[in-house]
Amino acid sequence: MGESTMGETASREFDLVLVGATGFVGRLTARHLAEHASSGLRVGLAGRSADRLEKVRSSLPAAGSTWPLITIDVLDDTAVANLAARSRVVASTVGPYLRYGLALVQACARAGTHYADLTGETLFVRRSIDAAHESARASGARIVHSCGFDSVPSDLGVGLAASRAAAEDAGQLTSAVLHVRKLRGGISGGTVDSLRQQMIEARTDPVARRLAGDPRALADDVSGSLYGSSSNTDGPSWLARDDQTKSWQTPFVMGSYNRQIVHRSNAIAGWPYGREFGYGEVVATGRGPRGAVIAAGIAVGTGALMAGMSFGPTRNLLDRVLPKPGQGPNDRTRSNGTFTVAVDADTVSGARYRTTIAADHDPGYDATAVMLGESAIALASETDLGAAGVVTPMVALGSSLPQRLRDRGFTVVTERLCLLPSREKPVGPWPR
Repeated sequence: MGESTMGETASREFDLVLVGATGFVGRLTARHLAEHASSGLRVGLAGRSADRLEKVRSSLPAAGSTWPLITIDVLDDTAVANLAARSRVVASTVGPYLRYGLALVQACARAGTHYADLTGETLFVRRSIDAAHESARASGARIVHSCGFDSVPSDLGVGLAASRAAAEDAGQLTSAVLHVRKLRGGISGGTVDSLRQQMIEARTDPVARRLAGDPRALADDVSGSLYGSSSNTDGPSWLARDDQTKSWQTPFVMGSYNRQIVHRSNAIAGWPYGREFGYGEVVATGRGPRGAVIAAGIAVGTGALMAGMSFGPTRNLLDRVLPKPGQGPNDRTRSNGTFTVAVDADTVSGARYRTTIAADHDPGYDATAVMLGESAIALASETDLGAAGVVTPMVALGSSLPQRLRDRGFTVVTERLCLLPSREKPVGPWPR
């Protein structure tokens, strides 16, 4: 299968086009690109409204003040094919991707154009794999989904732990768990809308409902066949206490999707974590009665939100109070944002590794804009990219994205913790 190279696409008009530049996260990503993209990178800003694009461009630092503007409807097949043919890399913040994303993905896959987005939607990524994986492999395009807080920390956290273990001859992973240690930030209207659309689809389509809950719904092997479709779909217990730390914990709201991305990385990279690898994500809430009450509150609140989004009458009520697409928190809320996650991974040798990823940014906004921006710049600048196809951040960008994030003030550290005594319980196994 052919692979397009940087040289073969160098004659295109744009090195990088940001689609959705007028949205909330789009504006933050545009600013990041203006501040950190190299001066030689040919960047364009795309969106539905020429007036709003002009307003965004006028607010950017000098480097972005002359970037070309492209008015586009992402549901127009001819327009997105044109854009893909003119661009070496396209980054999209236009969600819900289930509604607006597939035409752009397919156009990029056919044109050999690298692509990055922020989706956290199982159904969209599954459709993207089915519709575009083979054409992207043939053209050399890297279609990299989930380049924001969903799912870069999860994907890099496991991948870096596995790489360190392999380098030290500690063997493959047996299981891993991501602990959300700290999380403070605003709620995204775009994220709410994506959740809404996926819940509506799952409510009416049994196949969609099964996929949304299947840990390996996105995990194809190298021949393209889906495996594990009848695997255990239960996640970590809704309320549990960690045997080592004695901290109470509850499943992380995005853990089920992030787990699917991690399993896809493992499968399409040739099983570096092992075929029996298990993974889960939890929020740690502290010890004692207070920790138990907080964990129970998070679990009940998450369940209530999911249930409310599943039914029309309650969904209408929630729509009145939840942020709308394009809306986001004010500067003060975002400036107080921060996150810390730690991925603890056990190996067949008994060695345990921890990857900590943290930043003093709002995870869903400023941090996500950095992660998407750096992913897009890497796709436009790096030659040492992973496999072509519908891939993941770790598979496509694992060799460069961690250092890029460190250069932007993120903590990305992997350490060897210990050799587990035979009596000590490992961190998993989680449902596979």
